Parts: sequence; structure tokens; C-alpha cells
Amino acid sequence: MPLPVNQTCPPEVDGLLHSTDATDGVRARLRFWLGCDPARLLWPSRCLVCGEPGSEALDLCDACEQALPRNHSACGSCAIPLPMPAPACGACLRRSGWLARRGSGSAVAAVHAPFVYARPLDRLLPRYKFHDDLAAGRLLAQLMTQALASAPRPDALIPVPLHRSRLRRRGYDQALELARPLAGALGLPLIAEALVRTRATDAQSCLSASHRRRNLRDAFAVRPGARLPAHVVLVDDVMTTGATLQAAASALRRAGVARVDAWVCARTP
Repeated sequence: MPLPVNQTCPPEVDGLLHSTDATDGVRARLRFWLGCDPARLLWPSRCLVCGEPGSEALDLCDACEQALPRNHSACGSCAIPLPMPAPACGACLRRSGWLARRGSGSAVAAVHAPFVYARPLDRLLPRYKFHDDLAAGRLLAQLMTQALASAPRPDALIPVPLHRSRLRRRGYDQALELARPLAGALGLPLIAEALVRTRATDAQSCLSASHRRRNLRDAFAVRPGARLPAHVVLVDDVMTTGATLQAAASALRRAGVARVDAWVCARTP
């Protein structure tokens, strides 16, 4: 029986859970009651997509979980959906050739995006990001944890930060609230204060690809004296053009980080 993220069944205790075949059913029920989130016993979960009863582990019904737009076939570099998996898509191959001629490389080594930005994630992510739906954020973090459990482990996770003015308006940093449970569930250090957004930029959703890159030029910096490991993963909610991740990764690389990957919940097609 699956349990919520960060939850495991308690160890068996002599005299309480240790028994023979006559009490197997009782033992199983004790494990369930002692190991479950108490809130789920009082308020059974509801699917955040359709409103039907949710599963024991997620605020998502089985049908909606099966319908999630999983990014099974993607570019190994930028995670854009492809007809079949490939080490790099055409755009990444052209970009790598252009960067090689300039004697440089991409600041982000690889992107992992478990899902495509399509229904129902195109409703859940905006609800979380713009409408204070923290329950949707918890569900998204759980889905990311499940999907990224087998991904190569970095030395630490770093959430893509908001500028302090936007953080004041929104009240929470959506990337940090995804990264915190992800780090806890996967047993990875979380470095939340080293990377800062140095200026308030325009909303990326309103800009073209070229304007996004200009908008984010020198928008991130590493705090003086911050100690960073050799391999880190940037965590964010959605990747569209990758301009935000590239700008954040460039700041980390300038500070001495050898490899920067990115984990995002969803990739736009």
C-alpha cells in the first residue's frame, strides 16, 4: 500500500506487531493506522483535478493519475518532447555547434522534466504559482519525487529564486516549495540562500524568446562567500525557452560550480 511522500511504515515492535498467521490482518491494520498521515484519516483526499475521491498517497484519483502527460520521449539535453528519445534535439545540436564555435558551452548540462505542460498540469501549475493553491504544489512535489527518484543524484538542490519584491507580493517562492520536499524525500542537501535574483525582471510569460534572454541577462548572482558543491541541480516549476535556467546556471558556473543540471515539473512542447 503506497504511503505519502516522506512517510514510511513504523518498525515492528515485539509484542505489538510481531505475531503469527492468526493475527496477520490485525498487524496489517496496525501498520496502516500507525503509518498513515492522521489528516488523511480524518479528511480523505480528493482529486485536485476532477474532485473525485483521491488515492491513499496522492490528492489525485487513479484515472487522473493515469492521464498525466508524462514526458516519456524527450531530448536528453533540454527535455523538449520528441517522437522518440534522443541525446539532443535539432535545436540543441545547432546551439551546441554555435557555442562550440564561440569556445563555450551550455550552462545547463541536462534538463529532466517528468511531465509535458498540458492538461491537467496546465491548470494545476498556474493554480499553484499564481493563486495560492499550496495543495496543488504539494501534489506536484510528490509527482516530481516519484518521477525523479531514479535520476542521477547531484550534490545539492538549488531552487530558482524569486526577486524579493515578487516574493513579497506572492508570499511564497514556488520553486523553493517544490525543492524542499523533493530534497527531503530524496535525501539531498537543499541550498536555498546562495543564489539570489539581483533585479526585478518583467514576467517571462509576456515575452518572446529573444526578449526573455535579454530580460534575464545578469539577473542572478551568487552571494559572496557562499560555499557551493561541484554538481548542483536547479529546481523550477516550468521550462519554456530555458532562459531563466540558463541565466541562473551561468551565475553558478561563474561562481565555480562544475556542473549544473535542472529538474522542472513540466516542459512546454
